Amino acid sequence: MDAADWPAVERIFAEGIAGGEATFEIETPTWEAFDSGKLGTPRLVAEDPSTGVVGWVAASVVSSRAVYRGVVEHSVYVSDDARGRGVGAALLDAFVTAADEAGIWTIQSSVFPENVASLRLHERAGFRVVGRRERIARSRLGPHAGQWRDTILIERRSRVSGRD
Repeated sequence: MDAADWPAVERIFAEGIAGGEATFEIETPTWEAFDSGKLGTPRLVAEDPSTGVVGWVAASVVSSRAVYRGVVEHSVYVSDDARGRGVGAALLDAFVTAADEAGIWTIQSSVFPENVASLRLHERAGFRVVGRRERIARSRLGPHAGQWRDTILIERRSRVSGRD
C-alpha cells in the first residue's frame, strides 16, 4: 500500500466506519496521518483486476518500548462489494506471512463482538480470543452512537521459530 492506493483505501475505511461494526473512528484520517501511524511493512492491499483495490490491511506498533518491538495491532477492511469472496482471508494470510518474515511475534486486534464475520475470519487465520474488554469506549457515530461498547481482544502468536 502506498499513497496512490489511498483514495480506494480511504473509501473502504469510510464504508467500515459507516457500518458501525468495524471501528470507533468517526472519520477517515488524511493520508499523512494514516501513513505516519502505520508500519510501512507489512501494509497490503487486495486488488480486483476489474475494479481496483477491494481491501487492505495495516498495523501499528502497540508500544514504543523495546520489549514490545514485535507486537502490533492490525486492521483489515474489505469493501462492501467484495465481501464474501475470500478477500479478507487472502489479505490476512498474506499479512500473517509478511509479519512472520518481519519478525513480528504477536499480532493483536480488538473486534466488536457483533462483528461475527471478522471474529470467524481471524479464528480461521490462527487468532485466538484473549479476553473481552467491557464497556471500553463509547461509540460516537452510527447505529451504536452514544452506547458503551465491548471489544473482543484477539491475538495470533507467530509460529516461526528462532525469534530473537
